[in-house]
Amino acid sequence: MTSFTFFQSLRNTAFARLYAAQTISLFGDALTWLGLALLAFELAGKDSGVVLSVALTLRVTAFVILSPLAGAIADRLDRKNILIITHIARMAIVGTLPFINTIWQIYVLVFTLNVFNAFFTPTYQATIPLVTGKKDYVQAIALSAATYQLLGVLGPGIAGSISNWFGARQIFFLDAISFLIAAILVFTIPRQLKVHQNENVEVNIGIVRKILNDIKEGTTRLFEDQFIRYALLLQLVASIAGAQILVNTVSYVQGNLKLGNLEYGWVMSAFGIGATIAALMVGAISKKWEYTTLMSLGAALITAAILPANYVSLAPLMLLWAIAGIGQVLVNLPTQTLIADRIPSNLQGRVYGAHFAWSHLWWAIAYPIAGWLGSHTYNQSFLYGSLIGLVLFVGVQLLLAPKTHEHKHEYLLHEHEHYHDQHHQHEHSEGIIVNEPHIHAHKHLPMRHRHAYYADIHHLHGY
Repeated sequence: MTSFTFFQSLRNTAFARLYAAQTISLFGDALTWLGLALLAFELAGKDSGVVLSVALTLRVTAFVILSPLAGAIADRLDRKNILIITHIARMAIVGTLPFINTIWQIYVLVFTLNVFNAFFTPTYQATIPLVTGKKDYVQAIALSAATYQLLGVLGPGIAGSISNWFGARQIFFLDAISFLIAAILVFTIPRQLKVHQNENVEVNIGIVRKILNDIKEGTTRLFEDQFIRYALLLQLVASIAGAQILVNTVSYVQGNLKLGNLEYGWVMSAFGIGATIAALMVGAISKKWEYTTLMSLGAALITAAILPANYVSLAPLMLLWAIAGIGQVLVNLPTQTLIADRIPSNLQGRVYGAHFAWSHLWWAIAYPIAGWLGSHTYNQSFLYGSLIGLVLFVGVQLLLAPKTHEHKHEYLLHEHEHYHDQHHQHEHSEGIIVNEPHIHAHKHLPMRHRHAYYADIHHLHGY
């Protein structure tokens, strides 16, 4: 896939509206979290890192608890209704944020907001293959994942510039409007978004038991695949560094460097520029590099980038954050495609839900670490966060890196002898007796396969 072929998926009208809704709501999320960072600094000063770490931990706690349930429910209900309800609820919640004046109110509203985020994200991820079909789902997922990563890191920079003009509290009103527009776009999709399940189950199994089984199956499939499992564990490494960036950057820029909202926006924009570069690179180099190589490189980059951050001024900090943005995307971007490639479509809702929960469990671990380092090692928080991440990275590489190799093949044309039975039926030219064994040309589409890797004479090429 080239850097731009995934835009072809936008020819599907239903996906184009779904994608537009996601893009607008992701921008709203960026407004939410930059506004909260500035609000935390306004209310808590140098302790803003602690406030943000608690708020972000509450965020991912909601994800961890509810996302597997949300993924299972998304496999059984009309996903269109789930998406509309979650947009409207988030619009109402962020509309109250400009009026808060105490820290505990931040905590309550953040947790409530992310209850609905926990239902929205896995539902949206599982809906993509449903609306695009088999032809375009890989491109659509790639586009959606790239947009998620880009706006997740580029959005705060844009939001920082907006807040410099409108004020930190006023941007929450723009945030609420974005969720309303997204809800309207989903409402205009002209059909139900409900997946048809195989109902060959015993009638005495209740719906609660079915959902619990779905949750268990999602987690089981997530961890039994060595490639998806490896990606998930590298996300743990990246979350340690990423939490340091999200929690402690605002206090470093405004507290240590004595700069303002605009400069904070610049630093986060640099993070987003790095992410943009990485997203464009992935499409071009994924044909030559293994996904596992890209992800390990990304984890190393983001972890190393924050190592010297406590000792630099604004310009070097922006450069380091751009490198960190590249690393973050190289870790996260391949994961959704791996799930789409390796999990059957009727099971993807529960697997995406399980992945969303587990990947955010890592952030639930990383945010308190970042908050504690920010308050107890104020001038060395990035240094210690990097060292923790590097230890984890080495452990994952030594113990859990996949021991298989992936090849991609072009079209294969061959002949084989076969019989016809109920599992093998197709059209023939005149003169062929289908009840007798016969031979004809057979073509396979491009495919990837993986096999055990041995360093013998047949594998003396780059790995």
